[in-house]
Parts: sequence; C-alpha cells; structure tokens
Amino acid sequence: MALVRTFRDQFDWPLFVTVCAVAVLGVVNLYSATSADGARTDAYIQQIYWLTLGAGVAVLVAAIDYRFYERYAWLIYSGGITLLVLVFLLGRSIRGSTRWINIGGFSLQPSELMKIFLIIALAKYLHHDPKTDGRTLKDLVIPGLILALPMGLILAQPDLGTALICAFIFGSIMVLTQLKLRSLFTLFVSFAASAPLTWAYLLKDYQKNRILAFWEQWTGDEQHIRTIGWHAHQSQVAIGSGGVWGKGFMQGTQNQFRFLPDQHSDFPFSVWAEEQGFMGALLIVGLYLFLILWGLKIASQAKDRFGAVCAVGVSAMMFWQTVINLGMVCGVLPVVGMTLPLFSYGGSSVITVMLGIGLLMNVSLRRFAT
Repeated sequence: MALVRTFRDQFDWPLFVTVCAVAVLGVVNLYSATSADGARTDAYIQQIYWLTLGAGVAVLVAAIDYRFYERYAWLIYSGGITLLVLVFLLGRSIRGSTRWINIGGFSLQPSELMKIFLIIALAKYLHHDPKTDGRTLKDLVIPGLILALPMGLILAQPDLGTALICAFIFGSIMVLTQLKLRSLFTLFVSFAASAPLTWAYLLKDYQKNRILAFWEQWTGDEQHIRTIGWHAHQSQVAIGSGGVWGKGFMQGTQNQFRFLPDQHSDFPFSVWAEEQGFMGALLIVGLYLFLILWGLKIASQAKDRFGAVCAVGVSAMMFWQTVINLGMVCGVLPVVGMTLPLFSYGGSSVITVMLGIGLLMNVSLRRFAT
C-alpha cells in the first residue's frame, strides 16, 4: 500500500490531465474537420488508434529509468540517422517530398522521431560536459555537429518545417544551458547573413512560394489569394468568422463547404476557432501554454543535467511546433506544413509527441529518486 501511495503522490497528474484534455479535444475537432470529406470520415478513429498506441509508448518510456536512455543515447541517435538514410533508399514520395517509410502498412516519418533522438543526444553530451560557466561559440562545435547531420538529411528530403524545429530545439537548449549573450548575438547575425544563400540554393520553389505568399498577403491581390495564398487566406477567414463564441460544433462553413484545405493536418486550429470562437481558441492556447510551462518546471526540478536537458528539449519542441502552427494559420508566419501537437491528424506526429510526454513524465517521476 505504501508503494501504491508513493506512486500516486509522485505521479504527475497536471501533466497527465493536460495531455488528455488536448488529445480528447483534438479527436472531437478532427471528427468535425473531416465530417464533410468523404475520404476521411474515419480519420478520427485512426487518430484514436494512434493516441492509444502513443499512450502505450509513453507509459513504456516513462517506466524505464531515464538513465537507461542516457547510457544508450549514442545508439539511439545512430538509429535515428540510419532511419533518415533509409528514407532515401526505401521511402515514398508525397507532394514532391520523400519523408515516409512504409512499415507493415504504417507510414513512418523518421524526421519526426529524430526530434526526440536529437534531444536525447544533446542531453547526453551536455550531461558529461564539465563546463559550468557560459558557453562560447567554440563550445558549440560538437553539439552543432550533432545537430548538423540529421538536419542536413531532413533538409534533403526536403522537410523545412521539421528541420527548423530541430534547429529551434538546439537553440533553446543552448540558450537555457547558459550560452553567452555575445555568442547568441553572433549566431543571430550569422543566420541573418546566410539568408540570401539559403533562399538561392537551399529552398525549393514551393517553399519560396509559401514565403512570397506570406509577404504578399497584405497587398490584397486577388490573384495572389486564388493561387499561392489560398491556404493562409481561407484559414484567416475561418478564424475571423468564429467571433467570440463560435458557430457551433460542425457548423463552420469554411470547413463544411470545404473551402479550408488540409483542415485535418495543418489547419485543425482554424476549424476549432471557427466553431468554438475566441473563447474556445483561448482554451486551447491556455492548455498548450500550461503544458510548456509545466515542462520547464519539471526541468527545474530534475535531479541531474540529463533529465533537465531532456525536459527543456521536449518543452522547446512543443513550444516551437505550437507557435509555428498557430502563427501560420493566423497569417503571421509563412505556411511550412507544421502539425499542432496532439491536435493534428498524423501517426508519426502523435507517436513523437507521446514519446516526449513519456520523457517528461519519466523525469518528473524520478525527481526525488536517489
């Protein structure tokens, strides 16, 4: 009985309840988002399967002491790199991108899983890094190489959105583990200076079109709205038409009349905001904000640096995915094909987020362990 009581007291109920709330609301919203699409009316059922599988994965990840992941971090990282290489050998192409591997009828996106593997690898390196004062650019060489290999493979697929998330995770971990302000400024200037080269040599035509669509949306050009700006425009119409309280469940006209594209994957928040209004949107944003801040709280209470960096990395992943997705659907960021954690339809995305939640729960459960 004492063991049961101890586990109940240490179990992270706020984390568990918040994740469940986001996942359940996501399934409800997905049911509405796909109700007018005959080819996807059962997508919410598939999402429940993935969430169930993800919950099992999260339980397994949380049950094993995270020091096990620290011990085998380089093996886990190498496995992720191998999967990324296999994409080019065995992967299938969708919309001009080769990101998926078919495994037993399931389409696995290794770049999604690589986000967690990258977090574990960076946590492993920083855990054994004896440096305690602020880090300089010289101190970023090795962790930078840890980032560069998977990021290069992801960009080659091409998958700009996931590559950006990996870069932002890296940056967030470095900043929150005492990167000197001068080094941070130098990195920012270097990034800005490399933007023309990135535009000329790294970005594909459709990626450039998305950036141009964002830049030109304020001109009111009808031709622009009907072509490359269609997605962003319809999303903003849906969000704005929801008003304060929304049009009601399954009553959103932008969704039901199928004006809103990719409403199940990239734009589920637009469906939710149209149907539930500003108050409903505020609820979802509040849940994500609490989840991210709670993850940082877990990091602050971790018993060692490995656990702290893992918690920071997962929180950063959740933060940047949420910010980029909400930014693009609201028209304040370019459309980059970013899923909203646990709210968007997608197996690899759900499994990856649940892996991260499992890591957070793991660190939280063992914060008082010896």
